Amino acid sequence: KSPSPRQNMPVRYFIMKSSNLQNIDISQQKGIWSTTPSNERKLNGAFWESSMVYLIFSVQGSGCFQGFVRMSSAIGCEKSQDWGSAGFGGVFKVDWIRKESIPFQFAHHSLNPWNDSKKVQ
Repeated sequence: KSPSPRQNMPVRYFIMKSSNLQNIDISQQKGIWSTTPSNERKLNGAFWESSMVYLIFSVQGSGCFQGFVRMSSAIGCEKSQDWGSAGFGGVFKVDWIRKESIPFQFAHHSLNPWNDSKKVQ
C-alpha cells in the first residue's frame, strides 16, 4: 500500500550504507531509521514525489546487502539517541520487508545507469 495517493509516480530505490550491523538491528526492532543531514533532502524529496521509496541496506565493508525497507514517513526534526552518533539527522519510519545477508556477487548483473552503469553494491 502506498503511503499516499501517488500511484502514477515512480518508485525510487536508494542504497544506504550503515557503519555497523547494530544500527540495522535497532532499525528492525524499532521500525525507524536516521541518516546524515546531506541525505535527508534527497530522501524527503523522493518520499513526496514517488509512489514508494525503498532503502536497500549494506554495512560498510561487509560485501553484502543486509536487507531492505519501505520508507513509511517523511524525515522529521526529532532525533534519536539510539544511533549513538551526533552526525545523524531526524528519524523516520520504515517498514522492514526483508532482513537477510546477500553477497554483492548475487546482484552484479544489476547496473546503475545513473552511476556510469557501475555494479550496484
